Amino acid sequence: MNDLSAPLGFKDPGNDKRKPPFGTIAALSVVSILAALIVWLVVVNDPLGGQPVALVKIENVDMTVDKNEIATVGVKSSTGELLPPATADDPAKTGDGTTPPEGGVDIHTVDGSLADVKLPVDPDPDLVERIAYGPLPRIGEDGRRPVDVYARPVPSFVGASPKIVIIVGDLGLSQNGTQAALQQLPPQVTLAFAPYGASLDRWTQKARQDGHELLLQVPLEPFDYPDNDPGENTLLTTNTADKNLDDLHFFMTKITTYVGIINYMGGRFTADPNSMDSLMGEVATRGLMYVDDSSSARSLADQAAAKRQTPFAKADVVIDAIPVPNEIGGRLAQLEQIARTRGLAIGVASGRPVTIKEVSSWAKTLDARGITIVPITAALQKAG
Repeated sequence: MNDLSAPLGFKDPGNDKRKPPFGTIAALSVVSILAALIVWLVVVNDPLGGQPVALVKIENVDMTVDKNEIATVGVKSSTGELLPPATADDPAKTGDGTTPPEGGVDIHTVDGSLADVKLPVDPDPDLVERIAYGPLPRIGEDGRRPVDVYARPVPSFVGASPKIVIIVGDLGLSQNGTQAALQQLPPQVTLAFAPYGASLDRWTQKARQDGHELLLQVPLEPFDYPDNDPGENTLLTTNTADKNLDDLHFFMTKITTYVGIINYMGGRFTADPNSMDSLMGEVATRGLMYVDDSSSARSLADQAAAKRQTPFAKADVVIDAIPVPNEIGGRLAQLEQIARTRGLAIGVASGRPVTIKEVSSWAKTLDARGITIVPITAALQKAG
């Protein structure tokens, strides 16, 4: 029987020469292996599966340290007198039972370097003039100036090492941003507060307790005013000198214990010689310093300050002109190069979260590179 003669649907069993189904067998084998693997992963809890594992014997080590092996930290009063160590009964008291001097103490390590400093929180009564707006800074009868009295001391060990001033501004406007700046930035960083912020007394007192120098941001007229309006009472080139002076006094009473003012915007105002002459004259009369944030290439602040003999400093770099981590890191590296070349560099920034995070992380690496962050008044000592 052949295929042509066989009935439809029937074949000769003797001629059936089918090949074994190798493909089907292989597929079933793969499925079986995958199923077994899935069962293993589900049933066996081995988070380190596939990773090298080593067994190490752990021995208890006696970590007891004799008290004679611990370096003693001395506490000095504001007059420089070494105070006795705190007692066990009351760590807040010194060895003779007295409390530390009012306003805090300077903590010095055994080699005399300044480890911590508490700055006066309240304004010196002799450096305050009371006006309708509030307390206005002034030079004392004995010649003391707020820029000197409220300055943060720079430790002597800093010496001739490269120094960098960091000014972080726009604080007081955002509670979260201001809190982040106070929590993350080292106390050597200078903080600039906007006069329109809320709870300024609370924020500035906390900043002073933590050891920060303060600046007051004063809104000045930009080129595109009023389309770009810094805020109420902005100092304008079209105002009379008396009007600008009154607005300046209004801003100056918003916070206390600050060492100077820094412009907020002000491209047009800082380019006007008459306006800047009046401003610098009042800043000098009040015993303050003026900081130019370098936001305008046409600023005449340095010339006006020299004419009026106003303590003056100018920023070298705007750190977060482009507020992304890579750009901020590049500006900080630029500051380091300027500091190594000139001895001192000044950078300004806003209180953006990304800026605070990047500056805080960067600041922790400076000791290893021999660079020191100093407050803004250190720029005046350098100039002197």
